[in-house]
Amino acid sequence: MLEVRRLSVNYGRHQALRDVDLQVRPGELVVMLGANGAGKSSLLRALGGMQRPADGSSVQLDGHDLIALQPHRIVEQGLALVPEGRGIFPTLTVRENLALGAFTARARKGESARYEEVITLFPKLRQRLGQAAATMSGGEQQMVAIGRALMSAPRLLLLDEPSLGLSPLMCSELFRAIALIRDQGVGVLLVEQNAYRSLEIADRGYLLENGRIVGSGSAAQLRNDSAVQRAYLGQH
Repeated sequence: MLEVRRLSVNYGRHQALRDVDLQVRPGELVVMLGANGAGKSSLLRALGGMQRPADGSSVQLDGHDLIALQPHRIVEQGLALVPEGRGIFPTLTVRENLALGAFTARARKGESARYEEVITLFPKLRQRLGQAAATMSGGEQQMVAIGRALMSAPRLLLLDEPSLGLSPLMCSELFRAIALIRDQGVGVLLVEQNAYRSLEIADRGYLLENGRIVGSGSAAQLRNDSAVQRAYLGQH
């Protein structure tokens, strides 16, 4: 289980996150909702080791402290981040991108089986294994990015705006896959601008505003909350 306590992130004098507390259990899909600039990406970057949290912050995965670890060590502990913009290697093939995800010792043990799981989850990738990632559509590149993260055998998957810029059809495929990942026992923390679709598949959610958690609840509670509807679901 991911347990975050008093997580704060500063950029010089600007405080992007302040005393954030959250939990994600195994096999649970949690969505983080918030306006642009609320601190959502800073949160995921801090959890993935890409941004140093402020003193006093605590991030633990299954009881192991992640705060002082480098990003590759955090991956070894079982936490994988798919950043906004995907971060794939555009000149490498799909097969090569996926293989790079299994760089840790714990991931190499079940690499072949996990490879089959990934291309079963994303059938389109089976037809593109020898294709350079840069020549693929945005949705297919997102599948590569998520597949590569899954190759690291994560216990927790962090997804930063995975549907951004994708067609409605590709969004549907993506959200279906994210729900299946959760159903396979992987915890998922999802930052997503499509609040309506996120709350359809999520178990729980948090509301982030100006770097602070200002609300939380089950997905059903948040969908039915009038303030959430006005702020994130476009209902008045």
